[in-house]
Amino acid sequence: MNSVEIIKQLGVNAKRAATELANIHNKKKNNALNNLKGDLKKFSSEIIQINNKDVENAYTMKSSPAMIDRLTLNEDRINDMVNCLDKIINLKDPTGIVLSEWDRPNGLHIQKVSVPLGVIGFIYESRPNVTVDASAIAIKAGNSIILRGGKDCFHSSQKLNEIINKSFAKAGLPANSVQMVPIANRTAVDEMIKLDSYIDVIIPRGGKGLIQKIKKKSTIPVIKHLDGICHIYVDKDADISIAKKVIFNSKMRRPGICGAVETLLIDKTISKNSMALLTNLVETECEIRGDSFIQSLNNKFKKASEEDWGTEYLDKIISVKIVDGVSSAIDHINNYSSGHTESIITENSKTFEKFHKNINSAIILQNASTQFADGGEFGFGAEIGISTDKLHVRGPVGSEHLTSFKYVVQGNGQVRP
Repeated sequence: MNSVEIIKQLGVNAKRAATELANIHNKKKNNALNNLKGDLKKFSSEIIQINNKDVENAYTMKSSPAMIDRLTLNEDRINDMVNCLDKIINLKDPTGIVLSEWDRPNGLHIQKVSVPLGVIGFIYESRPNVTVDASAIAIKAGNSIILRGGKDCFHSSQKLNEIINKSFAKAGLPANSVQMVPIANRTAVDEMIKLDSYIDVIIPRGGKGLIQKIKKKSTIPVIKHLDGICHIYVDKDADISIAKKVIFNSKMRRPGICGAVETLLIDKTISKNSMALLTNLVETECEIRGDSFIQSLNNKFKKASEEDWGTEYLDKIISVKIVDGVSSAIDHINNYSSGHTESIITENSKTFEKFHKNINSAIILQNASTQFADGGEFGFGAEIGISTDKLHVRGPVGSEHLTSFKYVVQGNGQVRP
């Protein structure tokens, strides 16, 4: 079979599985996820061993430290996957819920009921753990899923997919509930995004180039996970001790994730505190790129270019700028942000209200790290991505967001006059 035939067969299989999954009881879905928990623990050594191949290839290709970090699986990260599965299991089934209901004057009773989306096409790069997260979220919501991992995590994702399928089969889920595209080259993506007869939604998660290509060429509705150009604004009414802690965590906890802060804005009224806010970053060898004032604070600081304000570094680099109050911070963020996550450090509730009402991003935080931009931290168990779209969902995309609805209408013989 050529690539066109292979991708089409995946679509046919997924459509058939989705029809069955839509009517499977939550208990059976949870049994499948419980099986997967056990098998991830059982085969953790094998998973890590195979992941090492991808990591070694990344070193050979001279990938960035951030990319290698995103790619790496270890015991802690496998335990994180297991913990996410636990949380997803404990979530209420998001399908079959009567979202609202009402009676019409003619006696018709109308219910708006949640239903699965159907077939999810998930295209992702670098992070093999999302193979498990995406599969679990899709299944919890009664969807089948076609996974297309990047070539950088090809071996890891294939191994995880093998474990997923065995775990789910033991629970009696339909064959092909989760499928992995077996082709590593980009032609698979080209074919997948044209398969609108079988796939109901495409969710891409990766670099800007990949997202833009899919948005331009897809004949299927797309939920975009665009880059995370995230900001922190330190207001004149900030608690400086909170600001230092939040800035450091937002940048350095995991610099290579999309929720890492990339630009720090400091109110000019408290510019004298700038060095204190940056000290922890400097001590951990984070590169500072600043405006003229910030650059003057330390001869190791670099001058920020116009390009820096719109860059997702995914590395130990941060751009820093002094701004003239919250209005200037809002203008800067709305100009350069990717619409992902922004945080303000302030004790002033009115300033926070102005900030969140005027920022056009999916997630707005007060006095908290941007690294909370994560489905698990929002109570969704895990997430398949952070949507920077406004339709059909914004922010962390969990199982409840992989649903649509239909109207169920009951009558007793009514006819339209």
